[in-house]
Order: sequence, then structure tokens, then C-alpha cells
Amino acid sequence: MDQGHDDPQELARKMEQATRIVSSVVDDTTYRRLVAWIGELKHALVERQLRNDIRARARELWGLAGCPSDRDLEFWLKVEAEIDRNDPIE
Repeated sequence: MDQGHDDPQELARKMEQATRIVSSVVDDTTYRRLVAWIGELKHALVERQLRNDIRARARELWGLAGCPSDRDLEFWLKVEAEIDRNDPIE
């Protein structure tokens, strides 16, 4: 999958298109490749949303801390740790 196209709307459009196409494919190899690509697109959408959520929460914490300079990574990692504690799936 082309990693340069991680715009959520573009990914959703590609997923919809691939889903429509896969229903009419008769070749097993093409079918499997399309299904795998749809899975990759779904994963990219989830990852994009997670990054957006982390960014928003880190910015919130940064603001609550008085907007200190040069501590962006600290707040990002703090939010990732919060997510890991709240979602022990991985």
C-alpha cells in the first residue's frame, strides 16, 4: 500500500471502491489480494485515528502544563502510556 496516501477520506474511498470490486472478482488470487488490501486500508484508518487522538490529548496535557517548550515528546509518550494502560489488547 502507498503510505503517502493516509488521508482518512481517501482511504475510506479506496476501501469502498475495493469492496465493490471484490464482489465481482472471480480470480482467487485477485480476490485474496483485494481482501488483503482492504485490510491494510482499514488498519491505516485506525492508525491515523489513533495518531489524531494522541495528538489532541498530548496538546491538551501540554496546555494544562502551561505550554512548556521542547517537551512535546514527553506529552506524546505520556498519552501513549495512558492508551496502553486503558487498552491492554496488544
